[in-house]
Amino acid sequence: MKDKLTRPYNPRETEQVIYKKWESNGTFSPETSISHERGGEVFSIVLPPPNVTGTLHIGHAFEVSIQDTAVRYARMRGKKTLWIPGTDHAAIATQSKVEKLLSKEGIRREEIGREKFLERVNNFAKESQSIIISQIKSLGASLDWSRLAFTLDEKRALAVRTAFKMLYDLGLIYRGDRIVNWDPKGQTVISDDEVVYKEEKTKFYYLKYGPFTIGTARPETKFGDKYVVVHPDDKRYAEYKHGQKIDVEWINNPITATVIKDESIDMEFGTGVMTITPWHSGADFSLALKHNLEREQIIDLQGKLLPIAGEFAGMKIAEAREKIVEKLERKGLLAKVEDYTHNIAKAERSGGIVEPQILKQWFIAVDKQFVLKKSKISGIQSGDSVTLKQIMRTAVESGQIEIIPERFKKIYFHWIDNLRDWCISRQLWYGHRIPVWYKDKETYVGTDAPSSEGWEQDPDTLDTWFSSGLWTFSTLGWPENTKDLQIYHPTTFMCPGYEILFFWVARMILMSGALLGEVPFKTVYLHGIVRDKTGEKFSKSKGTGADPLEIIDEYGADALRMALIIGVGPGNDTKFDLQKVRGYKHFANKIWNASRFVLEKTAGNKIDDKPNLTETDQKIIEELNALIAEISDDMENYRFHLAGEKLYHYFWHVFADIIIEKSKSVLAGSDKEVLESKKWTLRIVLASLIKLLHPFMPFITEELWPSVQTDEKSEFVALEDWPEKIAI
Repeated sequence: MKDKLTRPYNPRETEQVIYKKWESNGTFSPETSISHERGGEVFSIVLPPPNVTGTLHIGHAFEVSIQDTAVRYARMRGKKTLWIPGTDHAAIATQSKVEKLLSKEGIRREEIGREKFLERVNNFAKESQSIIISQIKSLGASLDWSRLAFTLDEKRALAVRTAFKMLYDLGLIYRGDRIVNWDPKGQTVISDDEVVYKEEKTKFYYLKYGPFTIGTARPETKFGDKYVVVHPDDKRYAEYKHGQKIDVEWINNPITATVIKDESIDMEFGTGVMTITPWHSGADFSLALKHNLEREQIIDLQGKLLPIAGEFAGMKIAEAREKIVEKLERKGLLAKVEDYTHNIAKAERSGGIVEPQILKQWFIAVDKQFVLKKSKISGIQSGDSVTLKQIMRTAVESGQIEIIPERFKKIYFHWIDNLRDWCISRQLWYGHRIPVWYKDKETYVGTDAPSSEGWEQDPDTLDTWFSSGLWTFSTLGWPENTKDLQIYHPTTFMCPGYEILFFWVARMILMSGALLGEVPFKTVYLHGIVRDKTGEKFSKSKGTGADPLEIIDEYGADALRMALIIGVGPGNDTKFDLQKVRGYKHFANKIWNASRFVLEKTAGNKIDDKPNLTETDQKIIEELNALIAEISDDMENYRFHLAGEKLYHYFWHVFADIIIEKSKSVLAGSDKEVLESKKWTLRIVLASLIKLLHPFMPFITEELWPSVQTDEKSEFVALEDWPEKIAI
């Protein structure tokens, strides 16, 4: 180490070597003999599993850095600390990626069949997972790799099948014809949370519908509209009675329409009259269910008009709309046209325009009452009759789950209040196949296939979020009642981006509550999005991507971690700028050079041999104690952005610029007592700062530790005690 200290710090030479030492010594395993188990308190966390669709981006680096800071602090606090790694099969994204690769070879998945296609996807996923693991390690993440999980591996597959069967037996999973979000481009159903909205300028058409005038932005859906709805209190239409029949000249031919009166109609919007399209609108479908109305499909699953559209049948929507409007105008049914801006629904993954469709799918009922046999959820007793919505609300409302920052609670509750039954089936080949089999008119639901012949398994797969919703306990061995499950669940900490609060966080609460009767975690720390320096999302196509591996190679992982964490509070987006990383690379050099100076001047000094301190050195220790207390409080309350900034300023501007500079004249003196006091003070301050900085900058602190520590308590600073108040 002495030879190393004579050279400038080079993270390229040290980081991979150090990580291999941590791994070979079992540093990250709570069972290893060198791991802390002093207090018996547990700190457990599962890694939000990155998708096996490629490589990690700068957002992953941000997320991993925050988590590792929390984990390393907990380990140094002496807690039995477990951080479980894993990756997500990400069905839609991964299947789409492989299909694109096949298309470059001129191959469609249908040509090679399900089995061979899945072989290609599985090989791609394995290669991608291997790359992702190496990238996570390069960030210094102190994960217990012996517990590596994959959402599609055998253990998780058993957990998924078991969860499906349990929820089905509780009456919470059902198959039915309901309106869903259909992606014509991806050819699959997607959840409400996988729909993104893009503002679009279009036309709004006012159409004559018998004695009424209705408005629509989608005339192509109106062929089957045979119900006209008004508010029962609207005096303009008092002469019309609920259920009354009226004859109407319509797009292709005369029809008989029925008047419906319903309180949901907004009398102030437009003319206060609307026709409904139950097959292609969620709101209209709800009205149709309420009044037991007929519904008819107008657009097929490829986004083309069906025979009900007459002469327009077989046309794509974009092609048909203008022609339909022209016909309406010729027939005198077009009252007026206005410019209109609205949000168009698109599939997040494929970019396809979402078309609501009524399809027979599998759903989880969120409003259905069921008996929760066992409950450790505050506010819910064992044997209580509850709904999944109640579980999700109560777990957070009771304070048993803390959401940081708190402002996201209101958003979370609003989402729950508007939550519809969750469609869990997907028309994909890659993923967990739905564990349901059919034979003639019989249906079998189980964790394994029926033993007799003639049964055919449901061709659909489960929504990816179904399997990842089990993540906190499937990674601990559930459905077996393993020792890990008993010790580490509920987990302590969860750190996803705020954009997946509903995709994932809420579904984990749902699954854990329904299947285990407990919360999945105690604290949810929602981080923001890492954006480019102009505030836009990173984009490879625009050339604004930031590769964390390239940055680490140039500046070191410690500099990248500090640049990502400092100054960025929970829930806040951040603008990423390489200048900030360069600044923390300079800080790493400052730590190295300051440490080299102290170690040279205090060679042979033992921290345990405390001399009588001068008044000046006592004051330094008092200030250090105040810093330790403040940093510890910040760390306990997950204020990592503040703790890191305070450490940076103290080390550079107090320790290096003031304490070390002022010590130079003392160290050149001959007063032995003053000299010993100063040497001990410099050594104890440096050792304390190296420990305090370790959760943020694990590599350089570990590289320095063998030279800094003189009491030989531990080979690794990663397993050292967190600094406590120093006696003066």
